[in-house]
Amino acid sequence: MRKKKTHLLSILLLFFAVITFSCTNEESKTRFEVRLTDAPGDFEEVNIDIKSIEINSSENEGGWVSLANVKTGVYNLLDFTNGKDTLLASMNVPTGKVSQIRLILGENNSVKVDGEVIPLKTPSAQQSGLKLKINADLVEGVIYRLLLDFDASRSIVKTANGYNLKPVIRAVAEAETGVIAGTVAPTESSPTVVAITGTDSVSTHSDEAGKFMIRGLYPGTYKVVFLPKEGFTPKTIENVIVNLGKTTDLSTVEIQ
Repeated sequence: MRKKKTHLLSILLLFFAVITFSCTNEESKTRFEVRLTDAPGDFEEVNIDIKSIEINSSENEGGWVSLANVKTGVYNLLDFTNGKDTLLASMNVPTGKVSQIRLILGENNSVKVDGEVIPLKTPSAQQSGLKLKINADLVEGVIYRLLLDFDASRSIVKTANGYNLKPVIRAVAEAETGVIAGTVAPTESSPTVVAITGTDSVSTHSDEAGKFMIRGLYPGTYKVVFLPKEGFTPKTIENVIVNLGKTTDLSTVEIQ
């Protein structure tokens, strides 16, 4: 009986050793999400043709690797303003460091001005894609959400022959940032709202209800400038504090 118990114990120890070895050698993964939002410009539509998204990871010997299940297609950036966004890609990737992300655009990019849809010329984006530095450390078991803030007003360049697309995009991790939000009155002032710290600035527009929201702001002290339509006076609010993971509510901002 003693020999049988010893034999059974040996089998159990061997079993747990195999399980432990397989678990420690299983490649750790991190959920990586890419979301698209917009800092709007003075256009009726800004349509961007997204074909694929790639990341450059330290865990991938070949360098660039394409994200699976990317929701390709043409997106009107003006659908994603004032806190709205859309999920472009979500997949498990090896835990480690991601240094860059590359956005590959197609040819069906356009802008709508005065009711007319005008094609956008995007030669550089079509050739090798738009590279953005992110230097993200992916931690196992933590969802890493990367927000691509597409600045439409700075990305569309009017030329003698039409419009060119020279994408200006901020890539920020939502877990490392905060938000400034509020409402302007009267709504007819429809200002551009700019958050400024040092030499960096991020902007948005108030919506039809006067609401505005600027996401992806690193913690710090900001100056918030309101640039309303003609007939109203610009306004500045100094020393607006942005905290990590928090929304700084400016409540109702009166525009004269």
